[in-house]
Amino acid sequence: MHKVLTTIGSARGNDLVLEDASIDGTHASLMRQGVVWTLNATGNLAVNGKNTRKATLSNGDVVHVGAWKLVFHDGDPPGPSADDLASLSLLEQLVALSADMMRDTTPERLFATLLKGLVRLTRAEKGFVILFRDGERQLAAAHNVGEGLLDLSRISDSIVDRVVDTLQPLIVSDALRDTRFGKAQSVVDLKLSSVMCVPLIHQGDLLGVIYLGNDAITGLFTERDLTILRIYAAHASVVVHHALMFNQLRVDNEVLRKQLTRADYGEMVGASPSMKQVFTLIRKVAPTDLSVLVLGETGTGKELVARELHNRSERKAGPFVAINCGAIPENLLESELFGHKKGAFTGADSDKIGRIEAAGKGTLFLDEIGEMPTNLQVKLLRVLQERKIQRVGEVQPRPIDIRVIAATNRDPAEVIASGAFREDLYYRLNEVSIRLPALRERGEDISILAQHFLETFRVQYGSKAKGFTNQALVALKGHDWPGNVRQLANHVKKAVILCDRALINPDDLGLSGASKQPILPLADAQEQFKADYIKRVLDLNNWNKAQTARDLGVDARTIFRYIEKLESDA
Repeated sequence: MHKVLTTIGSARGNDLVLEDASIDGTHASLMRQGVVWTLNATGNLAVNGKNTRKATLSNGDVVHVGAWKLVFHDGDPPGPSADDLASLSLLEQLVALSADMMRDTTPERLFATLLKGLVRLTRAEKGFVILFRDGERQLAAAHNVGEGLLDLSRISDSIVDRVVDTLQPLIVSDALRDTRFGKAQSVVDLKLSSVMCVPLIHQGDLLGVIYLGNDAITGLFTERDLTILRIYAAHASVVVHHALMFNQLRVDNEVLRKQLTRADYGEMVGASPSMKQVFTLIRKVAPTDLSVLVLGETGTGKELVARELHNRSERKAGPFVAINCGAIPENLLESELFGHKKGAFTGADSDKIGRIEAAGKGTLFLDEIGEMPTNLQVKLLRVLQERKIQRVGEVQPRPIDIRVIAATNRDPAEVIASGAFREDLYYRLNEVSIRLPALRERGEDISILAQHFLETFRVQYGSKAKGFTNQALVALKGHDWPGNVRQLANHVKKAVILCDRALINPDDLGLSGASKQPILPLADAQEQFKADYIKRVLDLNNWNKAQTARDLGVDARTIFRYIEKLESDA
């Protein structure tokens, strides 16, 4: 070192860069004043075994910073010591193990090689690797663990839980005397006398944990063993991350390829039971000319259902005409739907074909039908009954040949009860209804859809993003998604554009602090279900309490109690 001031830390700009997550960006500095060298630290370190923040260094002083050991020599350093040679041997073993891991591309072989090498390096007798996938713990590899204990990775163990919660390595040198973890399930079941557990972390994403144990009291782990494990776990995390990412991409691409190549339902993607029911209805109803009412929250894909019904029908060669009844002002909606004759009103400079007439030989999709004004509902009902249309300002009706598909995000029963929608028009439109589930009710479809959108936008914008971190998948599944599929697509699109890494994390998706789906205690959920179900049966029985009690097989007083609760909550 020839500079007056030498900086030491984990950041790249330092004179001496020490790669260790426990070391600050600029952890310490070494100042030379003549022949005097002074060490000043902003973080924790030890000089000759004593914790300090400032020290004057002499020849041969040993400085420990994180997992690093630095030896100060004023002049030419001496030849390698026995400790140095032992460290060199250890380094060679680590390099050899890294080379072995790089040859194993499948996760199963990779984790087996990793565990085998670590057992040899640390002289452990037992061990296993736990992998975190989609928020769940999976046993990736095990060494010398009996068949009956292979579910150890799926249970809650206090040692593993501590490492997962703190993301810090843990050593229980003498488990038989340890008051904190001596009764941990892994210690008891595996009869261990000494334990080490370290996290596998890559760019803040917890990939899993490595758990090693000894059952002989003569083979207790030391801090040196933990240091070896920590150093190699930090290095192995990179290899594990890339292997998992490669494998996940391969699996996701296979699933996605099957999903997209099949293209059975156009742009509609999903494998949940509720969506399979939707696909079955589409397949059965599409070839007919039945009017269909598509129900579902905003963003669930109601227009996609309408287009798929059209594309699977005998009218697919004809036009598909869509109109949003809630997006067009009332004074213009009639002309848009029915068309007008030149001179019918101020501004009608020429004849205009309406959307209904334009859909001839094809399909008319009326989105947000519940927003249609009542006076137009009467005219639409007449069109559906007579299959004739009369342009505004014309006397002679024109025959039409159309199929009508309508959609709404409102509850038809409530809209009819309020008088805002004609009941006879509802029954004319609702020859068959298809109800789309909300995204929060579709389970694993959230991951499938996210991957589908990722692939679409990645190609469109030339992004580096190729997958999601475990935390991102958990956040996606846990989010409430009030805007449903449309909202999910927007979040993934933003993440793909802004992310400059291979894996998207929750921050990229804007979900790091987002609200989760509410999870009620079981008792509260049961009570809510009872109240909702009793209300449904009351509605069916026109609020006849005695009949409702008989149907449900309960005392009438139970019904009265729930009615009082419903009224108090209203």
